[in-house]
Amino acid sequence: MFPKNAWYVACTPDEIAGKPLGRQICGEKIVFYRGEQGRVAAVEDFCPHRGAPLSLGFVRDGKLVCGYHGLEMGCEGKTISMPGQRVRGFPCIRSYPVEERYGFIWVWTGDEKLADPAAIHHLEWSDNPEWAYGGGLYHINCDYRLMVDNLMDLTHETYVHASSIGQREIDEAPVTTRVEGEQVVTSRFMENIGAPPFWRAALRGNGLADDVPVDRWQICRFNAPSHVMIEVGVAHAGKGGYHADPAHKVSSIVVDFITPETETSHWYFWGMARKFRPDDAELTGMIREGQGKIFGEDREMLELQQQNILRHPERKLLMLNIDAGGVQSRRIIDRWLALEGAAQGAA
Repeated sequence: MFPKNAWYVACTPDEIAGKPLGRQICGEKIVFYRGEQGRVAAVEDFCPHRGAPLSLGFVRDGKLVCGYHGLEMGCEGKTISMPGQRVRGFPCIRSYPVEERYGFIWVWTGDEKLADPAAIHHLEWSDNPEWAYGGGLYHINCDYRLMVDNLMDLTHETYVHASSIGQREIDEAPVTTRVEGEQVVTSRFMENIGAPPFWRAALRGNGLADDVPVDRWQICRFNAPSHVMIEVGVAHAGKGGYHADPAHKVSSIVVDFITPETETSHWYFWGMARKFRPDDAELTGMIREGQGKIFGEDREMLELQQQNILRHPERKLLMLNIDAGGVQSRRIIDRWLALEGAAQGAA
């Protein structure tokens, strides 16, 4: 269902700032916290004493303390101490490779020997002062692949997001899909159209006229296991479109990290990175609020879609031309799953 030999976004640093965080990822119950010297740690959310969730405990001097009977757990999954008890014979619990990078905390739920931090996707905007980023997190009750499908085919914007980013020209513009190694790219370009409400607001936010025709673009890039980055923007028509000088456009990268929880639920880390007016915190907040509402509309649709699919498992879904991005992305996911299955069978 989901590859485990992969890096997934597990949480953001603020989520473990004050206490441990329990989160299920790829079917694994994990607790995240800051251990010694402030390094992030991740271990199985299971106290070896009585099975209590360690995430209900607290951190003291870099040690994770169980909130049930005070057992102290080390970052490597080994019990360090417990009041009034010898702990030398206590069984270890599992620890997970974890990395803090690009403003996110990443976890590897598969074979620890294969966890290479160099495989984490580089995020060009994360540590560049010319960019600003704002985002959030949704828990969504649907198969994570449905979200991948959703993001690799933006035709739905005309209907699901009619009041913000949708417009009929999206339906009318041709879509191209290509596979570049392990990446799937879908592209759509629209010329000399009106800007929808979200983009009119963005134009105003960058000091540009919002009542003139624009050229608009959407370039969706899927990277396995489930990361989608979408280049979006509008430029005043006739100024070069996607390649226009920054003085005539507003452009951003829609950030989508989709982390499976179970077979029918996932954690959706969404956001937008922009390369205009990066120091304008008010603009960042305005964009985050607008984007949050848009993704909330996706959540409602996807959760109800999942319920229908579970209700009618015998029905095969149609695959149309507009679904090519999602179809190719699923093929890559399937290859990853097949390789993992083969490796486990040979072990």
